[in-house]
Amino acid sequence: MKKRLLALIGAVTLAVGLLAGCGGTAKTEEATMAEDNAGELETITVAASATPHAEILEQAKEILKEQGYDLQITVFEDYIQPNNVVDSGEMDANYFQHINYLNSFNEEKGTKLVVADNGKIHYEPFGIYPGKKATLDELEDGDSIAIPNDTTNEARALLLLQQEGLIKLKDGVGVTATVNDVEENPKNLELVEVEAAQVPKQLQSVAFGVINGNYALEAGLNAGKDSLAVESADGDAIQQYVNILTVKEGNESSDKIVALTNVLKSEEIVNFINERYEGAVVPYEGE
Repeated sequence: MKKRLLALIGAVTLAVGLLAGCGGTAKTEEATMAEDNAGELETITVAASATPHAEILEQAKEILKEQGYDLQITVFEDYIQPNNVVDSGEMDANYFQHINYLNSFNEEKGTKLVVADNGKIHYEPFGIYPGKKATLDELEDGDSIAIPNDTTNEARALLLLQQEGLIKLKDGVGVTATVNDVEENPKNLELVEVEAAQVPKQLQSVAFGVINGNYALEAGLNAGKDSLAVESADGDAIQQYVNILTVKEGNESSDKIVALTNVLKSEEIVNFINERYEGAVVPYEGE
């Protein structure tokens, strides 16, 4: 009897062990399947400026994940490397620049970068911000105004100064204007050319500064609240300075790029932009 009882206990123990072993195997298989599914996400790599571009991209991450894409964002502080890493094929796209800057970069560097299909995402109104002086009415003869020194952003700054009657440019120069195209400067203003990202840092030493929308935001400034003047919404400059998703030529309509642009133009992202930036960043409604 005792032998039978010991045999029964042994059999039960063996059965429990087998069941436990099966259960452990099942859990391992589930974990493996989860890892495999995660690995199936197709990666999209994007170079971006911190504000607002990377912030907007962050909102697109979960939506893209549901569509099978892993959006990886790398923030750059300059205007050169984001184009270089896309042209080299190191990254799929960048989101930091407007069309005129892209065209200028291609011409100067010999790169073949293009706007992604449906890749016009938003625009950021340029603003004139107070420096040592609080209002434009305080402007005096010889005062200094800091402006971006890169080709396209300098033209945009000059057009805004002209819009406000502070200078007059030569006829027809438009978005190609440089400081050499200033035809009239009644107050003998000193136009201080500095790298775009440095303009906010110059405000303590100049009367006013003309700042890109993204760099203004990074400095805690909002074109809708803090600027003394902004670009006219129906002006030519706004239409030519739409911020874009940029890719290497030939990749503009790839599946993952189309997926990304569709999300960036979606109602969810449009609502985020409007609510978050309150007019400092404006969704582009055209194609």
